[in-house]
Amino acid sequence: MSWILIRHGMTQGNLERRYVGCRTDEPLCAEGIARLKQGLYPEVRKVYASPMKRCTETAAILYPTIKAEIIPDFRECDFGEFEYKNYEELNGRADYQAWIDSGGELPFPGGESRASFAARSLAAFRSLLPGADGEDCALIVHGGTVMAIMEAMARPKGNYYDFQVKNGCGYILQEDGSYTGIGL
Repeated sequence: MSWILIRHGMTQGNLERRYVGCRTDEPLCAEGIARLKQGLYPEVRKVYASPMKRCTETAAILYPTIKAEIIPDFRECDFGEFEYKNYEELNGRADYQAWIDSGGELPFPGGESRASFAARSLAAFRSLLPGADGEDCALIVHGGTVMAIMEAMARPKGNYYDFQVKNGCGYILQEDGSYTGIGL
């Protein structure tokens, strides 16, 4: 069995390189929809998705005949005060520089830490393992969710940031932890 981990399609906030977290439930943009429709994705029997619009819309485009099961703990990270801001808007702020200097380990001011987000995402993923019944399953989630699962499960091991993926891209993760990349 395989787990197909796919980051949602592109949104306007992604085009503007913004921190689009769980506080902004924005839909896919026209370019994101068009790119997803051009991609080739593996067939699956089950689809799980974050409750965020960008994920549910992506799931409906990629797997229109399969109703996605919504997993609340697959929602995006809470970026707190950085929500929907980009580098240009945050550059020069002491709290942003401290977060960058920490390698992303500090909690977002007024938001979630990478460690708690990753633990939440991984616990949600592990809760699905017993019910997979040996069938290939897709997860339509956020980039950080993909990164958290891959950091914990992939072989050879890598760190969180080694598994960054573009919108509409991801990994095919096998039961033994081996993986291949997929995407546009």
